[in-house]
Amino acid sequence: MSKVTCDMAMSVDGYTSGLNQRLDAPFGDGVGQSLHRWMFDEPDDNAEELSAILDAGAFIMGRNMFTPDRGDWDLDWTGWWGDEPPYRAPVFVLTHHGREPLKMAGGTVFHFVTGGIGEAMERARDAAGERNVSIAGGAATVNQFLNAGLIDELRLHIAPVLLGRGERLFVGVDRTDLVQVGVRHTDLVTHVRYEVARPAAA
Repeated sequence: MSKVTCDMAMSVDGYTSGLNQRLDAPFGDGVGQSLHRWMFDEPDDNAEELSAILDAGAFIMGRNMFTPDRGDWDLDWTGWWGDEPPYRAPVFVLTHHGREPLKMAGGTVFHFVTGGIGEAMERARDAAGERNVSIAGGAATVNQFLNAGLIDELRLHIAPVLLGRGERLFVGVDRTDLVQVGVRHTDLVTHVRYEVARPAAA
């Protein structure tokens, strides 16, 4: 049965990016690649986790993950990933500003959703068919989906660094029970996988 998954790279103190994310600092001031070194410096050691991140039939992300801009669209901007993004599937971008779908090389199509997380999830499930839907980020988007009870499996990739400030995972999220179903580490990351427990019916 298909499920909704979420992969997030984060610091030990729960931050997924620093302050002042912008074009020349996509992850904010002072962060650089510190949360993602394991992806580039240890790809073979983390091959299973890297493969799982992209193993979905559709993806959902917040606008801040797609672009550093706010307000009206810069239609020349096509994302951080170049002409051939790694998703190779429909990606639903949450936004307050409509935009026509953007087709990229390799099969990725960005769809811009103005109706909130409910609409994005419905469209992503339809597009994914029997495959999983992945909530790709950022933290504010993940927090919304967690609070709505719409994530089945949470996969945290914890880098050995303290950021101290920035955009933090779990802010504003209500009591949520997690069942640990896997843990593994390398020198640069600890992977922890949780099933999100559903509250018992009243």
